[in-house]
Amino acid sequence: MAFPITNALRKLYFWSTLKSNGALPPQAYRAGLMFSRCARKGRMRTIFSCFFLLLFCGPKSIRADAKPSETTPIAPFRIAENLYYVGSQDLASYLVVTPKGNILINANLASSPTQIRASVEKLGFHWGDTKILLNSQAHSDHMGGAGEVVRETHAQNMVMDGDVSVVETGARTDFLSPSPNILTYAPVHVDRVLHDGDIVRLGNLTLTAHKTAGHTRGCTTWTMRTHVPGEQAGIMRNIVIVGGVGFWSEYHFVATPGHPVSYPSIAQDFRHTFSELRALPCDVFLGAHGRYFDMLTKLKQYPQAGPRVFIDSAGYKKFVADAQETFTRVFGKEKTAAAH
Repeated sequence: MAFPITNALRKLYFWSTLKSNGALPPQAYRAGLMFSRCARKGRMRTIFSCFFLLLFCGPKSIRADAKPSETTPIAPFRIAENLYYVGSQDLASYLVVTPKGNILINANLASSPTQIRASVEKLGFHWGDTKILLNSQAHSDHMGGAGEVVRETHAQNMVMDGDVSVVETGARTDFLSPSPNILTYAPVHVDRVLHDGDIVRLGNLTLTAHKTAGHTRGCTTWTMRTHVPGEQAGIMRNIVIVGGVGFWSEYHFVATPGHPVSYPSIAQDFRHTFSELRALPCDVFLGAHGRYFDMLTKLKQYPQAGPRVFIDSAGYKKFVADAQETFTRVFGKEKTAAAH
């Protein structure tokens, strides 16, 4: 007897239509076709087999191909006395080392933990010693791998308020979602909700969380003080890891007909972010992306200069000023358009 197909099961048919725009990998597309055929024939057991195949093909499998710079590994390197770079050419991931275990900042893409782990172990540290996972922002290129990192290391996942629901739903509650630019990822539980100015302590080290919202509602800039190898003993440097200050055409700062603001306080949040970043003392300029602080160019000088190459207060100030100028210009254009 043919089993009646429910509306919920019918919704699964959309998977087979995604192949036309390249959104599904071949194995998921084949499963979708099988599902359709079996549904017509009333084969319920096969239907559910296809359903689970489709379920486990996403969300990782259906994300658009990452940029080569996001997945190309580079040799890990030391930045400061207890701070190391363990990310890719552009997606930054940082390992903070303490006697009581380590802190990882940014799990990056869903495919990144393998690369990050290899970098950590190449430096001589143990992956299982990762006690805390922090992040710069809740987008998939910084949080996509968080679930795997937590499963493998049992690290505590700490996230800034404003990004908590995004992380725990795998980006499905992002203020831009649904959008082709907001890729989903495996949801991951948040162990500690952070607030602006909170301190994260482990061993003899402290990191300060600065809420620099706008790019995401809980975008976070991290600061710490530590010694940079190559400098005179006792000199402590201010390290700033910028969370993000960018936006694209989907962001709306001024309400216009058909285009409400992206979220009610987005313009105020961006202004606060630039004010906060301008006020932070910065010696060592880092960020969620290597391109923020011109990492690849600086690495060319690393063999001669060592970690001191990342001391760049002027570069930090220029980065913040340029980002603020871009925001101010776009906000002005939107305000002018709304007045007409």
